[in-house]
Amino acid sequence: MGVVEEAHNVRVVGSGERTIVLAHGFGTDQSVWKHLVPHLVNEYRVVLFDNMGSGPTNPDYFDFERYASLQGYVLDLFAIFEELAITSPVIYVGHSVSGAIGLIASIHRPELFSKIVLISTSPRFINDVDYYGGFDKEDLDQVFDAMNKNYKSWASGWAPLCVGGDMESVAVQEFSRTLFNIRPDIALSVAQTVLHSDLRGILGLVSVPCHILQSTKDVSVPVVVSKYLHKHLGAESIVEIMPSEGHLPQLSSPDIVISVILRHIRFDILKPETMKPSA
Repeated sequence: MGVVEEAHNVRVVGSGERTIVLAHGFGTDQSVWKHLVPHLVNEYRVVLFDNMGSGPTNPDYFDFERYASLQGYVLDLFAIFEELAITSPVIYVGHSVSGAIGLIASIHRPELFSKIVLISTSPRFINDVDYYGGFDKEDLDQVFDAMNKNYKSWASGWAPLCVGGDMESVAVQEFSRTLFNIRPDIALSVAQTVLHSDLRGILGLVSVPCHILQSTKDVSVPVVVSKYLHKHLGAESIVEIMPSEGHLPQLSSPDIVISVILRHIRFDILKPETMKPSA
């Protein structure tokens, strides 16, 4: 195992000819894909990894300057590709901020991506003139202040709100576990990077087909955001609003969401209302 693989806890499972890369969002780790992976391993080579700063990674490796922008995570993604000798186009499935990371990466190296499946992804979280991202700047200032004052208390309140369930639900307990595993100062830094990011100006540069998946109700990403992505992406795109709730539907509503994700992985965009089987 190489240095990059070890640092990011890279796992490669399955034995198919085509490669799928599964990239998790803030507050989680690769375990968030546990309901999806069993459905992929007989057809695909599946790459899983932990973003730097997530609980299973070594906090000593977290460079606050490097990860002050999403570009640091893009460089990590390319380093993983290089160490795994990935040169053929992959199907990239990105949850939340990792969807944004995938979009940026595809602009730099479009030949490495055959399609991007975006789950609960936003190009910008802060409201702006003629744009609704779901949060005012003052809202985020309060979030950061709460994280800084008492991270565990904030995480305990954020987990059920984000997942869309009560504290007794398995999904909320799982998300709470991965949130608590992150060192508080790193969690705050990552949250600030993620929630201050703004991809609106580069969406038109994306040339890789994008499948946009969104819960009907998501406290972090309103449905209108997915429609904004669909309208402004330079590449062909398709949107599916799923009858699920919460920002982590692959974890909280696997019975609804996994079949939707699989369909978008296996089928390519033909026109906005129709998809055809992948070659």
